[in-house]
Amino acid sequence: MGLLATPAGAGAAPELPPVSPEDLVSSVIAARHEPFAGTVELDNALGLPPLPQLPQAADGTSTARVWSGGEHQGRLSLPTAQGERTIVTDGTTLWSWDSADRTVTRRPIGERQEARAATDPTAAATQAIEMLRSTSAVTVDGTAEVAGRPAYELVLAPAPTERTLLREVRIAVDAEKRMPLRFSVLATGSAEPALQVGFTDLTFGAQDPSLFTFTPPPGATVTAAEPKSTSPAPGAPATSGGPTVVGDGWDTVVIAKAPAEGRESPDLSSLGTPVSGSWGSGRLITTAVATAIVTDDGRIAAGAVPEQVLTEALST
Repeated sequence: MGLLATPAGAGAAPELPPVSPEDLVSSVIAARHEPFAGTVELDNALGLPPLPQLPQAADGTSTARVWSGGEHQGRLSLPTAQGERTIVTDGTTLWSWDSADRTVTRRPIGERQEARAATDPTAAATQAIEMLRSTSAVTVDGTAEVAGRPAYELVLAPAPTERTLLREVRIAVDAEKRMPLRFSVLATGSAEPALQVGFTDLTFGAQDPSLFTFTPPPGATVTAAEPKSTSPAPGAPATSGGPTVVGDGWDTVVIAKAPAEGRESPDLSSLGTPVSGSWGSGRLITTAVATAIVTDDGRIAAGAVPEQVLTEALST
């Protein structure tokens, strides 16, 4: 937990010109995504049980290399116990390569933000700002140095009416580029992040175009996957098997078809505790900052909310 209290890549607080929360938020959303290369470190204290298919979800620290070619091109390389997992996108196709079992998954890009979200772990920070700004108290809490770059500390805290497990999210925003450098999620009652992802080194500049192309290695097993469903607006019914979003802001609940057990989908049937209600029955899985119910009829409801909010969403 000491790594969470003092993030890697952090230094003395730099002196920066004052900026209002509104201007900082607007500049992050409007920022141009420039090419870069860097190392990202994930500190995880969620308390998830071990999942063989998702070893990176276990508590502890993991590191990944990240490259961006700009708006829609990206590459992420994540070492694993047996080898390396690589995700590559050229903006139209997303490739996932697992060197341990020599398998490749190819999927068309469904949404504009999907390419960046799949290959840049800090992209979640921008998504959080867009999703939470209207239901949050937004402040600028000083400055920080992350990966050797000066940054503003943007803080979003839930409004009193929000039913959530979260106390706040903190986002270190690059003072020059307005790109999120570090994203920290803090649970209610905790002074340290339950989840933190941030750059430990970062260099902006043009990248080798070959980084964003992928050719399956000889002998690899290639599987074609369907594009991800477009995310509906809050309250909208699921379309074509896609998710349903109930609520908005901090107490948003997403209800979707539970993933079939497979190489990239963990077996959730043995996790959590049995629960039931007017919505049916299933298993409740809890972490420091999120709750999920996997129903016996094949649905999964999840959000950064207490159990009651999930069961209400399942009952609608």
